[in-house]
Amino acid sequence: MGSDTQSLTRQAKHLASVGVMLSFSWLASVTSAQADELTVTLPRMSVAEYHAPYVAMWLANSKEKRVKDIAVWYDMGMENGKGEKWLKDMRLWWRRSGRSADMPIDGVSGATRRPGAHTVDLNGLFDGIAPGEYTLYVEAARELGGREVVSVPVTLPVLSKQHQIAEGSQELAKIELLLEP
Repeated sequence: MGSDTQSLTRQAKHLASVGVMLSFSWLASVTSAQADELTVTLPRMSVAEYHAPYVAMWLANSKEKRVKDIAVWYDMGMENGKGEKWLKDMRLWWRRSGRSADMPIDGVSGATRRPGAHTVDLNGLFDGIAPGEYTLYVEAARELGGREVVSVPVTLPVLSKQHQIAEGSQELAKIELLLEP
């Protein structure tokens, strides 16, 4: 082997080892990242006519007053905003927030979801909210179906890991909240 070939071989081995070290460094940073998220699981139903539910998620204070809307999933695709007509079927959210909201709410409104687990990123969402005890609500209402509200407690600021799970019985299978400092 010539000296040029040996030099290139050494450089290639060095670059490969640097790449492996960078990969491990990246993997370590990913596994230690914050996991501030809410997972909402919508059940699979055996019904003749299934309509995806409208779902609202919000944070309320100890006096049950809405502090922050997190997400509102509804039929945004209907022409002339006709999908907004059924938002009031999510009665608790409607009374606390919806009737005074201008829909769609930027960064909050989204399309309905089909059955399965859906994750909402909460990273930074609670920044600036006063310290205290709160409740995170998830409400679902479905055309030709029912209505259900499930909630979990939240303590802000997040000083230790919070992992809350609440089971639904009809329109919501489960909600799972994970917050880390």
